[in-house]
Amino acid sequence: MDTASIIAQIDVEISKLQQAKAILAGTAIKNGLGRPETTHVVSKPVTAKPANRGMSAEGKAKIAAAQKARWAKVRKAAKKVPAKA
Repeated sequence: MDTASIIAQIDVEISKLQQAKAILAGTAIKNGLGRPETTHVVSKPVTAKPANRGMSAEGKAKIAAAQKARWAKVRKAAKKVPAKA
């Protein structure tokens, strides 16, 4: 084994021992691993408000006409069926 790998292994062991000491002492050591803390708010870029996607008057009129036709069809069918007493 070369000297660099031995030093790297010793550093890993030192890090593990420091973490164990911190756990036993009740303090935590930041080692840079894991999910980072979110201490700041990330703002989204300002974008233009989407256009109102409401229904046009023409579209509303088409739907109203279609619904009136459905109601007329139901009423017509109801008149054809004789009421049983």
